[in-house]
Amino acid sequence: MMMKKMLALLFVLTLTAACLTAGCAEETTAAPASHILVVYFSATGTTRAVAENLAEGLSADLYEIVPEEPYTDADLNYNDSKSRTSIETDDPDCRPAIAGELPDLTGYDTVLIGYPIWWGDVPRIVSNFVEQVDLTDKTMAVFFTSGGSGLGSSMKHLETQSGAGTWLEGKRFSGRATVEEVTSWAKSLGMLSDQ
Repeated sequence: MMMKKMLALLFVLTLTAACLTAGCAEETTAAPASHILVVYFSATGTTRAVAENLAEGLSADLYEIVPEEPYTDADLNYNDSKSRTSIETDDPDCRPAIAGELPDLTGYDTVLIGYPIWWGDVPRIVSNFVEQVDLTDKTMAVFFTSGGSGLGSSMKHLETQSGAGTWLEGKRFSGRATVEEVTSWAKSLGMLSDQ
């Protein structure tokens, strides 16, 4: 009985090896869990909360833009003209490095991009992101957080920097925005089917 089991196992292993050698194995690429990707950068956690609620409400995938060099409280001091955020904002060509791999956008048709408004503009690390990924044939909208500033020219800058895709009007949220609020906004854009 034991000998039969061992022979059967050996037969299965031999067939598997032969099939792999002959190229029978099907190549598979991991497909995204959703056709929507929520991308966000958050220095203090405020934008993260909105992004997580949006991803939850839309059953979307989530990607965080993480800086290679994390931002400290001193870096985020908007009252200091020598702080890192002030220096980066003053330099339109600045592109802070992103840690880790960028997401593969194949399979996504909608990309929602979130960020805090810094001096009426988009943080330069988000500009770096849109310049490095392929947004061709994607529909994008931005969501942003601020203490009271509006969208400014941040979305127009991203649209120009990406050079691709269809960009829909963005919206400002507080860090306390609910899943229902952010989901309602995304669906109101007309680019999402009911989830």
